[in-house]
Formats: sequence, structure tokens, C-alpha cells
Amino acid sequence: MWERFSFYGMRALLIFYLTKHWLFADDKANLIYGAYLSLVYITPVLGGYLADRYLGQRKAVLFGALLLTAGHLLMAFEGGGGQSDPTINVFWAALATIIVGSGFLKANISVIVGQLYARTDFRRDSAYTIFYMGINVGAALGVILAGWLGETYGWGYGFGAAGIGMLLGLLVFMWGKPLLLGRGEAPRPMSRSKEMTLYGIGIASIVVMWALIQYQDVIQNLLIVSGVGLLGYVLYESFKLEPHARDRMFAILFLIALNPIFWGLFEQAGGSLNLYTDRFVDRQGVPASLFQSINPIYIVLLGPVFAWLWIALGKRGLEPSAPAKFGLALFQVGLAFLVFVWGANSVGPAVATPVLFVFLIYFLQTTGELCLSPVGLSAMNRLAPSFLASLIMGAWFYMTAVGNFVAGKIGEATGGEGGEMTKEGTLAVYNQIGWVTIGIAVAVLAVSPLIKRLMHLDTLADDEDHALAGESQLAEPSAAGTRTAGELKPGELRT
Repeated sequence: MWERFSFYGMRALLIFYLTKHWLFADDKANLIYGAYLSLVYITPVLGGYLADRYLGQRKAVLFGALLLTAGHLLMAFEGGGGQSDPTINVFWAALATIIVGSGFLKANISVIVGQLYARTDFRRDSAYTIFYMGINVGAALGVILAGWLGETYGWGYGFGAAGIGMLLGLLVFMWGKPLLLGRGEAPRPMSRSKEMTLYGIGIASIVVMWALIQYQDVIQNLLIVSGVGLLGYVLYESFKLEPHARDRMFAILFLIALNPIFWGLFEQAGGSLNLYTDRFVDRQGVPASLFQSINPIYIVLLGPVFAWLWIALGKRGLEPSAPAKFGLALFQVGLAFLVFVWGANSVGPAVATPVLFVFLIYFLQTTGELCLSPVGLSAMNRLAPSFLASLIMGAWFYMTAVGNFVAGKIGEATGGEGGEMTKEGTLAVYNQIGWVTIGIAVAVLAVSPLIKRLMHLDTLADDEDHALAGESQLAEPSAAGTRTAGELKPGELRT
């Protein structure tokens, strides 16, 4: 919850900080915003891999939380403003630290949630929805407090509040260690020197991110190259699996591939839609950043409804499959932009867009989000082999990273040729992406029965019982050179 407090508190202010304090043009600010978010979501691939193989999820989350706290506090040093101010290098360093911290925390905290439930437990989607609802309480509070402080008293106050929130989250996670019931620990004993080396790799990667965030074109090429490499590795591991497990990996790849489409539209919220709200909406004096709290508030209100809905439909055998939910999510996010365009055009180009349509676009985006994000988190953890769990969760966030970079490109397009956003140009872009996404949604719904068959839910089983005490907690059951599934424990008789 507190990680979301800090992240969304900063996200609500970032586009305004870029345009009003550092004086970037609208198109460049949107591109930096998208590049930053894409790096936030690509680094969990590395964080997930290191957690799976070495650190364990709990230590990875702790390290990530420390870096996030430091990064958010660095954001409080704002300097005099303008791109010629040397303090801008502290700003880049703060973003880089937050990016690496997110890489160690994001995927691994979601994996820990999945480890608390059996693979065949029908409550998993609802559990992730409740988890999602809880972290959005922090998101709503972060946007309201950090956004209000930042726009009213100064940027440093807003970003400082986000850093304090992350520090509280770190303390709560450390205090709640017994509640994890031993989940998320390292797969095998590790020397102190090796552990410190891994942390050193994390700190050194901050320098890499410091350079990347300033050169957005490099990020685009990085996403392409690393995406091909990640796909190749996942396919390599998939073809070594038995047929049903291999099919599930193909289903995972299909679901992951839809991520960039959804998030490319959804993440206009903190970028172009945030600027549009500031300039072209009848806000009646309310700071534009505070409208970023609408989505997490909707999540908190609607999360229990969706959690109940999936359980109720599941008991009756009527629950849509994960692929069908993804199709519904894409339909809703596409419809959200078409409704917003219709509402803005209904009053004419010279009149400010009624604030009602800001609430409507966020409502439809939120209902779509609840059909995709918690369901996707659950599906990744449920369908992936246990020894690839964090890597697959990292791949999920990787494609979210691609979506965020796409969001930056869409936001850049709303700036037009001159780099300055216009109302008519932005609505034209929104109309186009809305119709394209609805078309994709229809196609996804059409093929969803086929993808559901690839999931082989009828043969999905919980982790095997093992004769060797503690073997089921290893990331790889054969890591110690033994496979004891089906062997007898001391004192047992074969029946």
C-alpha cells in the first residue's frame, strides 16, 4: 500500500514537474514520462530473475523498498528549475534509483501473494483483486496528499511526502515478516559475500538507468532487443516442459502480448490526459493532479464488487475465462476514450470539457483494469511453472513497460508538430486509438475459447508432495539433485 502511495503520489506530479519546473515541451515531457514508466516496469525482469535464483522474494522486496525510499527523497531536491540547472542531474538520479528499486519490488511482492494460495484455489483471482484494492488505497492517499502539497506548497513537499510514505511501507513490511509464513525465502543458502555482490549489481544498475532515462530513443531499441531475447528464453524453457505445461506457457505469452495495448491507452492518465485536464477541462479550481486519485478510489470501491462477482460466477460455472476478461478489458478502455471524445465534442471546441467526462473515462478505464491487471497477475502465477514464477511475473511487467513506452509515444503524438498540445489534436488521437482497441477486443473475445483450452485448467495441480522435508520450498525441485515426488516419508506405508 505504501509503495503505491509513493509511486502514484509522484506519478500525479511528474508530467507537471517536467513541463512547469524543468520547462520541457509537451511532446518531450510525455516521452520522458513514458520512458520512465517503461523502465519502472522492465526492471522487474532482472529483479524477478535474481529473486528466483538467489535472493528470494522477501529480501528482494526489502532491497527494492530501500532504494525506492532513497529515490523518492532525492526527488525533493528541486533546485531553481529549467534544463540548464545542474540540479536536473539529481532529478535524473532520483528517477534512476526509483526505477531500480521498483525492479526489485514490483514482481516479487505479487509473487509472495500468489505463494499464499494453492494453484487450484478458486479464490486466487479474488485474492489478487483484494490485494489490488489494498494497494490502491495507498495510491489514492498518495495522489491526494502529494499532489495537493506539490501543487500548493512546492514540488519538494509533494515528493518528500511520497518518500516518507515509502519509508513507512518498508517498516510495515519488516514488521509483518511472521505473517508471510516462511514464503518468499531464498531457494538455497547463500554466502554473505554473494548476497552483497547481488546488491552491488543493483546499485551499479542505477548508473545505467541514469543514462537511459535521458536518451529515450535508446530505450526503444532496448525494448526491442531485450523483448526478442526474453521471448527466446521463455520459448526455450517452454519446449523443455511436458505438453500441458508447454501449452500453458503459450497461453501466458498470448495474455502478456495484450498488455502493451491496454497500458498504452490506460497510461495516458498520468501523461496527456493529465495535461488535458489541466488545460481544457472545467475543473472549477481543483488542482489537476488530484484527478489522478479518481482511478484508485474507483478501485477501492469496485474491487470488492469484482472480487464477489468472480467468486459468485465461478460457483455457478459462469465466470469468464482469463482471455475473455482480457477482451472485455480492452473493449472498456477503448470505449472510455470514445465516450470522452463524444463528451468533449458535444459542448464544442471553444468550451471547456465538462468534468463529468473525466470521471467517466476513469470509470471505464478502472472497470477494464479490474478485468485485466489482477486477473493477469493471478494467471501468471497460476499457470507458470514454479521455477519460472518470478521471471514470468517479470515478463508480465516487461510488457507493461512496453505499454508505458507506447503511452509515451501516443502522448507525444498529442503534441502535434509544434510540440504543444491542442484540444482538437488530442481528441483526434483519442478517437483513433479508441476504435482500434475495440476492434482488437472483438478479435480477442473471438479466440478466447481456444486460449482457454491451452490453459488446461482441468489438469492444473498444486505443487507435488515431497518426501524430503523442505524440498517443496525450493525454486527448482531438482536443484539438490533429487526428485522425491511419490517417495515414501519415514513411517509411511505404500497403499
